[in-house]
Amino acid sequence: MTQEQMTLDTADATIDVAALGDQLLGRWADIRKKSRALAGTEAVRGTPGLGMDDHRERVFGQLKVLVDSGAVHRAFPRHLGGEDNHGGSIASFEELVVADPSLQIKAGVQWGLFGCAVLHLGTQEHHDKWLPGIMSLEIPGAFAMTEIGHGSDVASIGTTATYDADTQEFVINTPFKAAWKEFLGNAGVHGKAAVVFAQLITRGVNHGVHAFYVDIRDENGFPPGIGGQDDGLKGGLNGIDNGRLHFTNVRIPRANLLNRYGSVTEDGTYSSPIHSPGRRFFTMLGTLVQGRVSLDGAATAASKVALQIAVTYANQRRQFNASSDTVEETLMDYQRHQRRLIPRLARTYAASFAHEELLAKFDGVFSGATETDEDRQDLETFAAALKSLSTWDALDTLQECREACGGSGFIAENRFTQLRADLDIYVTFEGDNNVLLQLVGKRLLTDYGQEFRDLNAGVLARYVVKHAENVALNRSGLRSVAQAVADTGSERKSANFFKDEANQRALLTDRVNAMVGEIADALRGVSTKDRAKSAAAFNSRQDQLIAAARAHGELLRWEAFTRALAETTDTGTRTVLTWLRDVFALTLIEENLGWYLMNGRLSMQRARTLSGYVNILLDRLRPHAQDLVDAFGYGPEHLRAAIANGGENERQDEALEYYRRLRASADAPVDEKVLIARAKAAKKAAHQGGKK
Repeated sequence: MTQEQMTLDTADATIDVAALGDQLLGRWADIRKKSRALAGTEAVRGTPGLGMDDHRERVFGQLKVLVDSGAVHRAFPRHLGGEDNHGGSIASFEELVVADPSLQIKAGVQWGLFGCAVLHLGTQEHHDKWLPGIMSLEIPGAFAMTEIGHGSDVASIGTTATYDADTQEFVINTPFKAAWKEFLGNAGVHGKAAVVFAQLITRGVNHGVHAFYVDIRDENGFPPGIGGQDDGLKGGLNGIDNGRLHFTNVRIPRANLLNRYGSVTEDGTYSSPIHSPGRRFFTMLGTLVQGRVSLDGAATAASKVALQIAVTYANQRRQFNASSDTVEETLMDYQRHQRRLIPRLARTYAASFAHEELLAKFDGVFSGATETDEDRQDLETFAAALKSLSTWDALDTLQECREACGGSGFIAENRFTQLRADLDIYVTFEGDNNVLLQLVGKRLLTDYGQEFRDLNAGVLARYVVKHAENVALNRSGLRSVAQAVADTGSERKSANFFKDEANQRALLTDRVNAMVGEIADALRGVSTKDRAKSAAAFNSRQDQLIAAARAHGELLRWEAFTRALAETTDTGTRTVLTWLRDVFALTLIEENLGWYLMNGRLSMQRARTLSGYVNILLDRLRPHAQDLVDAFGYGPEHLRAAIANGGENERQDEALEYYRRLRASADAPVDEKVLIARAKAAKKAAHQGGKK
């Protein structure tokens, strides 16, 4: 069956909202529903207007509610009261963002970072000793990785843990201020322990970054050798007590080394199941990838909340009577409003479907079902790409939705301003987005190189000839000419080209491949032996590499959206989702139209029709916008925005009824413009009568 046969006429397409909602909930639907139900209760939702100290204490108390509800133990071992359910744990956790992002992140620090560092980097002995207290909140903890001096460059952190064989202890030191651990949740007030990342030094050899369990507070505060500061008021997430820590000759037992990937014997001998220091480092950090996975899901959830509020308001709020003397237009009927919201709605659907695939990959790796080196590398790359896009998108969506609701969007009770302030830091949580995309880009270059590593000379020669042909074709514009001839001036043919799934895939894929290939070709002749020249050459292509990685992430989203279409059984829903997928693809192409034109991928004639066809799709989708956001499944207890609770509809209906009655009454005032028009008509009639 062709795509055309699978779709319905515009007028007949309807959405099965309940079925679409179930599809969006995904594999862990029941767990998501339970988490959403909890997130909508008064016990865990945020309280607007709280001061910093009160907000912190409320959130800390809410962590205990999560413990009592069994909401945070799913990832931990069954023999300790958990479920060994890694995907379900993330699905549950990311829904907490609709209650209060401060609660979500503080829970993430306690159980997703601190707890899971002990779980994934420690051994059975560590699990039995510390996880019960971590799970019950008896041991509130911090995740002490980030340093003010190195940020995303974890391999270069300055904190050291030097082994003393005489006492069988590690000695923790931050030798200079730039090595202080910074921005740590739970470090400001509540944390009693921390997993501290430091350079492990034994017998005069630095074996690189390892993790250590360190008690940081007792009943009297910081013990000797440990100091810290409260970060105080921040731009958002003020329910979290972020702070900094520093260590001076702090001694901890040898057994406090979380030694799943590296151990030190009593006499100071180091051993590891992973011989390569670089591979060992990335394996250890890879076990903590759940932070990026959960931020991708939470940011996407925040975008859904924003869009559900903004679209609901836009379908009720009326402004200007362009087409009627008595009824004003709803905001959603204006093309510009459709342009503002529907492409972001399409992008959020793409993000949601892609996140579900990321979550499944994460669960496969951490459950052991698909735990190969390649699977772990794919997971890390996938998570880095999607987390970067979704957290940036959340800020963009929240801001546009806020503006689309005018002054009402700026009122605190309507959520936008606080959500945006809270999610601002998500773009640098778990790695700055630009750094993460650079990692994605490097993986793309590596994969590009491996494609040719094992090819024989004949195959390589054919590739070089074909590559040269493509370059010549694109630079000469012959491909563009061919497109123009094929279209022969027909906008319908251009539209048919753009809505074709294979053509969308080709355009999005070709851009990624061409960008990566261009960078690889530019770097191919650079000797890696000369570090300075190699670094300079790479730096000269850094911006291109990040752009290619971003394009790759968008392609991953498009592919996930397309796979989701194949799983949509209701014909009407599939039709509407296909239009939405097309909007996602075509607005990406529209945003990068300059590249497609400069590189000969689209003709000027075909490019001219693109925006017009997007507008046609937006008009088709307009009647379905409310159903599409309602399928997200968030109720009034989650949205908690006055402009989305039906009050605007009541105001509009009241106004319409008032003016209807006024027009029907004898007391209705006459519009001055009507009097002027009558006077003009009378004057004209008199003038014509005088002529007779």
